[in-house]
Amino acid sequence: MAIWNLGSINIDHIYRLDHLPKAGETISALDFTHGLGGKGANQSVAAARAGAETYHLGAMGSNDQWVIERLADAGIFTGNILRMDDVVTGHAIILLDENGENSIIVHPGANRKLSIKMLQSRFDNITARDTLLIQNETNCQVEGAKSARKVGARVVYSAAPFEIEAVRAILPYTDILAMNAGEADQLFTAIPGDLPVSGLLITRGADGAEYRDLTTGQTYQQAAFRVKAVDTTGAGDTFAGYFAAALDRGDTIPEALRLASAASALQVTRYGAGDAIPMLEEVVAFLAKQS
Repeated sequence: MAIWNLGSINIDHIYRLDHLPKAGETISALDFTHGLGGKGANQSVAAARAGAETYHLGAMGSNDQWVIERLADAGIFTGNILRMDDVVTGHAIILLDENGENSIIVHPGANRKLSIKMLQSRFDNITARDTLLIQNETNCQVEGAKSARKVGARVVYSAAPFEIEAVRAILPYTDILAMNAGEADQLFTAIPGDLPVSGLLITRGADGAEYRDLTTGQTYQQAAFRVKAVDTTGAGDTFAGYFAAALDRGDTIPEALRLASAASALQVTRYGAGDAIPMLEEVVAFLAKQS
């Protein structure tokens, strides 16, 4: 069993602010940091720190070797990450206010330069016992999902950043569709009625999370753990990565929801995205203190 992740790799530039700027407003940052990010990289780090054997599929520029080293230090197999000349590594400008809310601008860079020719031999390594994670920040999402489903692997698709046509294209090859509450509302408006997936994972921030098993009709609820959030960047990615890793090792849906909820609760108490994702032992210790 293993987690394969066709996902973005970004360098995050994070500006801490008193408040998010309004249109036309110029304000000074209270602090600046940079670190590892991208929805794909975040999910890979989360899956690896949750204990799953994790392989990242993606691309970045020929520089920024520290990014590869950071991913490897997290326990991720990085041999399938393509290095591209004359293309920059993806990056994000993250504005973060004192309440932990954010606004984000993303430049995709190498994440959108992938082709099926580059990736097919890597897709061929996925087996029926594996899980493929995908988000909407790279090329070749549908091709990757098709390849994984062809061999019987589980496909988990995070519909973010939300684009309805991208979701329509990949739905027939998806097992679990993961969204936040806002994305779910957009999806249900655009595609009313039954969806061709076996499960829906919906995260609702401070209101917790739910999993809808569309094969049995059962819904599982998980309350959020109460913590003091300082930075919500990457919380959904932490949840998705931990949830996938828990399913990969054979946990039940309620067990996976509880573990993922605890991991994301810890993650938002720290600044940063990928760098703030907790280790499994930290999550286990946190859960041991909960009633």
